[in-house]
Amino acid sequence: MKSIIVSLALTTAVLRAAAHHPHVDEHSTLHPDQQLFNSKPPAPGSETWLEKYGPQADLVYTGPLSFSHLEYARCLEDEAAAFDIAVLGMPFDTAVTYRPGTRFGPTGIRVGSRRQHGARAYTLSWGMNPYEQGTKIIDCGDVPVNPFDNALALEQMEVAYSTLLRRDVARNGSEALTGDMRAFAFDKKEHPKIVTLGGDHTIVLPILRALHKVYGPISVIHFDAHLDTWSPGAISPSAQARITHGSFFFIANEEGLVANNSVHAGIRCKMIGPADISNDESVGFKVISTDDLDDIGIPEVIRRIRKRIGDSPVYLSLDIDVVDPGLAPATGTPEAGGWTTREVKRIIRGLAGLNFVGADIVEVAPAYDHADITSIAAADLVHDFLSMMMSLEPPKSRDERSPWVDEL
Repeated sequence: MKSIIVSLALTTAVLRAAAHHPHVDEHSTLHPDQQLFNSKPPAPGSETWLEKYGPQADLVYTGPLSFSHLEYARCLEDEAAAFDIAVLGMPFDTAVTYRPGTRFGPTGIRVGSRRQHGARAYTLSWGMNPYEQGTKIIDCGDVPVNPFDNALALEQMEVAYSTLLRRDVARNGSEALTGDMRAFAFDKKEHPKIVTLGGDHTIVLPILRALHKVYGPISVIHFDAHLDTWSPGAISPSAQARITHGSFFFIANEEGLVANNSVHAGIRCKMIGPADISNDESVGFKVISTDDLDDIGIPEVIRRIRKRIGDSPVYLSLDIDVVDPGLAPATGTPEAGGWTTREVKRIIRGLAGLNFVGADIVEVAPAYDHADITSIAAADLVHDFLSMMMSLEPPKSRDERSPWVDEL
């Protein structure tokens, strides 16, 4: 009992101390939690907040919402906003076939990222901090897509992506950290990379249209439970109705936007039959199923993806439903039996060094979440995307970097 009372007293003292120092300097290199307990003591007799406590800065759970507390700018209108990598939200969800709600995905992923911070972003898995690699990363906000007119919304997303893609990189022409992408661009210039927060998976069609203007046809690494290459067929009542989150890759192939060496990872959906796979191959994809991971292991999954993509410019698109719904329930078309978050993260690390031109994470629908677990997983995967884009090769294992030594 005595130890419990002492513990409570110490906890109360710490909380009281925190209450007297609730400011965090947004320009500090310290993590907000560290700043909380490293604040200057209040000046005696001060009357204003600034005099007594210092700047009104944000804690990890307060302040304006941006991804991982990054600098925020309305980049579509602010042409002075400089970046090498932009985080961009596309809150579009009016082309789904089952549960809607992914228009709240960009906000949900940002909420899931609040415990992330540039001053504390080093991970054992990557062996580095993606925000300390000389690359300017900012949150460019959301595209204000029209929620009533899908044709207009798709055009708005394409224009928004193209607007950011045409910007000069902030590094002023210094060598790209993931290799020289200028060789793939029509204008032989380096272009910014964009990590997009969806939104339903249809957002990839306007993204591919925008990327095609710069790079031509590109390969796609597609993490998903579903193929998304289904033909809309003759049953679509209109041209716009042909474009859904299950047919956008078929449309992209019709428009010549994707290369024929693309690959799916994590497929496990129900299909009409083998004809779906034949159609999928005609669109330019090859399938790695969820079960393949059990049969061939993560290293072979990585090898097959890398071999398939080769040196092509490549776009990574990740539907959160590739993860088992027990770990990521907040999605529109959940499928049982998916990969774990850890397995997906391991595969992404193995893809570092490929010629990535962009990435997205889609189909996060926070209304179906529990304790933000899907949003937290999605935000962590975005951290992996950023680290992947900073790496010339997959990170070595911890044992390779620092061999284990038995000291006894």
